[in-house]
Amino acid sequence: MDILFSLLEQYYDEMVAIRRYLHQHPELSHEEVETPKYIAQYHRSLGHEVREGVGGRGVVAKLVGMKPGKTVALRADFDALAIQEQNDVPYKSKIDGRMHACGHDGHTATLLVLAKALNQMKDELEGTIVFIHQFGEELAPGGAIAMIEDGCLDGVDVIFGTHLWTPEPVGQVAIRSGEFMAAADGFYITINGKGGHGAKPQETKDSIVIGSQFVMAAQQLLGRRVNPVHSAVVSICHFEALNPFNVIADSVKIKGTVRTFNEETRDQIEAELEEVLKASCHLYKATYDYNFVRGYDPVINDEALTNFFLEQVKETPQVDHIVISDPEMGGEDYGYYLQKVPGIFFFTGANTPGEENFPHHHPKFRINEHALLVAANTLGKLTLSYLDTYN
Repeated sequence: MDILFSLLEQYYDEMVAIRRYLHQHPELSHEEVETPKYIAQYHRSLGHEVREGVGGRGVVAKLVGMKPGKTVALRADFDALAIQEQNDVPYKSKIDGRMHACGHDGHTATLLVLAKALNQMKDELEGTIVFIHQFGEELAPGGAIAMIEDGCLDGVDVIFGTHLWTPEPVGQVAIRSGEFMAAADGFYITINGKGGHGAKPQETKDSIVIGSQFVMAAQQLLGRRVNPVHSAVVSICHFEALNPFNVIADSVKIKGTVRTFNEETRDQIEAELEEVLKASCHLYKATYDYNFVRGYDPVINDEALTNFFLEQVKETPQVDHIVISDPEMGGEDYGYYLQKVPGIFFFTGANTPGEENFPHHHPKFRINEHALLVAANTLGKLTLSYLDTYN
């Protein structure tokens, strides 16, 4: 194990260089072309079996040890976001309106250099390691389902993954058993009223008033309809009625998101949002269009492997603290892998204490690059420990 940690320390500068190169050349979800080519070429240079175009734009590489054993999969995503970067750094994005604002460049660099280090140990490796490089995580339907359907998990016994996480300080890793990240759904509503002059509201069906009543009533769903032991979020994030100051709008558009862990709660909120909408419109004899779009399923960590993580990672270099995380209401399509094989997903702290740290998906988002080494050490320790323990 010490050999692995020593190799990763030796290759740390390369890890940072890869991350910065990818940061300068971001590609949007489902539009990735050069990034998967780069990834495939790197693995080929190591002599790994490589399959491109997995599920569309994914890359799967395989390191087969010299001794038989279990198969461990490690996953990293590589897509960027449609955000104009505002950081003033030498490796700033070279493409206007595109930015790695979530750490996927770091995920990819971590996995590539970890693959290089593990490759140096293949003569003693008992088992197989599958490196899953996923496209399109940021934009539903995501790349995970398509890659799974295309066989990326074939023969895999267990899967590990991490997300560089700026809410946590560098040196800290966070995990929890069971419900870890939420299902992420969206709803899209149009309320069709009857517009008119602002001086004569009695002649209209005021869509803004109707929409406002819906927004306020929807906030009571969680407090009065949903079981309080089941975590859930309903957020209205868009309310649009573009009219002059003295004209009542014909219609309003409302968009929002729902986050849940429990499938029954998910179904309930989908149905009851429409009931609230129907009642709000009925009062004024207005009509509506309602579309509830299911996004990613929740990320549910395996209990036994979470306990395995807690036991193994406490002895990992660069890991200063291990915390049991609260459930995270953000979404991730990593959960689909966990529906197929046992596994875990964890956060690797990536902020710098004492400095201003911006949230994920912010134009000034930055990671502490030391987190790459923490993530590589942790994933590497989990992989080798699992193969040593379960072979």
